[in-house]
Amino acid sequence: MRRGTNARKGRVGGVAVEEPVTDRLTHLDDTGAATMVDVGDKAVTDRTAVAEGRVVMRPETLALIVAGDVPKGDVIATARIAGIMAAKRTHELIPLCHPLAITKVKVDIAADAALPGLVVTATVRVPGRTGVEMEALTAASIACLTIYDMAKAVEKGMRIEGIRLLAKAGGKSGDWSAAD
Repeated sequence: MRRGTNARKGRVGGVAVEEPVTDRLTHLDDTGAATMVDVGDKAVTDRTAVAEGRVVMRPETLALIVAGDVPKGDVIATARIAGIMAAKRTHELIPLCHPLAITKVKVDIAADAALPGLVVTATVRVPGRTGVEMEALTAASIACLTIYDMAKAVEKGMRIEGIRLLAKAGGKSGDWSAAD
């Protein structure tokens, strides 16, 4: 396996890339074994990540959720708390993630009649040596799963989709945001 950074930009494996492609996977050691990256020598910087997800459902289901008439209770409040809790426990769920002293988790959930469904946006912040992208993605994912769980008695055919990173700030690689 070649080591180092490939200086070319463009398309890799059919996917457009916005930054150089690293030929070496950082979570593998020289023998190919999984390892947690040592971030001890990295500078502490303010880091923020924003992720989103969507739960698509029938308009009638959305109306019940917005009205607070789902049998299990307040879907949006429960999903918000679940997302916050999930962000704080990401290192317990994703094997090679570092435990972080998160300073802020915000989970916004908005009804979107055009979907129809709910759009979840999770923002996570930390002053640290490693990013919070996984924490934001975990928060958005678990909030979406909680929405499904809370409303599945009303509609089992809901779809969770569009889980993605919207933006990140801080760290050596600097700021990044999704093209769209």
